[in-house]
Amino acid sequence: MEINQKIRIGMLTPSSNSIVEPWCYKIIGTIENASVHFGRVEVLWIDDDTASLSQFYDENMIKGFDLLSHVKPMVLGWNGTSASWLGLERDRALIDVIKKRTGCRVVTSTLSIIAALKELNISRIGLVTPYVTSIQKKIINNFELEKLECVSERHFNMTDNFSFGEVSESKIANAAEDVISEGAEAVIILCTNLAGAGIVSTLEKRTGVPILDSIVLTIWGAFRSIGLNTNPLSNWGPAISKLTSK
Repeated sequence: MEINQKIRIGMLTPSSNSIVEPWCYKIIGTIENASVHFGRVEVLWIDDDTASLSQFYDENMIKGFDLLSHVKPMVLGWNGTSASWLGLERDRALIDVIKKRTGCRVVTSTLSIIAALKELNISRIGLVTPYVTSIQKKIINNFELEKLECVSERHFNMTDNFSFGEVSESKIANAAEDVISEGAEAVIILCTNLAGAGIVSTLEKRTGVPILDSIVLTIWGAFRSIGLNTNPLSNWGPAISKLTSK
């Protein structure tokens, strides 16, 4: 990458998400010459009925990525975790489509988390999510297909996506500590509308267990895809320093 080259990152996120943008601005704002630009796709609630699942139809997301490509980003990211319950092939197929349409590199929250866990050589995970039981079970099953065993989990049994962003940091931290106490080798705060980024570093240093926040890992995936040094992200989780920059 050329010195002083402008680094533009495009992120698509659910419409009712109030957490992604403030944290991405805070994290990426520490990187010289970097900026982040957002688009939204309508998502109001998460459960396993047909109407909820239809919010993630590819055509809705493709239009959002098309518009984001107008700012000529170096990388595009889906800053949402829908593939964790819909199936990881959804994200893999989405990446292929968007790459062909825009010519941009593309990353997603869920695939970035999977990549990080494999680099850390972790197979026994703990999950902290806001979702209902039926969605949580789908997530656990999909992670098992990637040879990741969920040994402990906490879910807050919520459906309203906006309300996810109102969950307190203390509640998230308590849930993370619970799953650590039950044997998790790493904790995944799985939802880009949970305010986990702010607690990761302190919690990880205290427990010695990697805490992987969905927003931080999406940024890590984006940085890595364009060869940008990811070490500054260790301010939001020491485990990041163990991951490759490229």
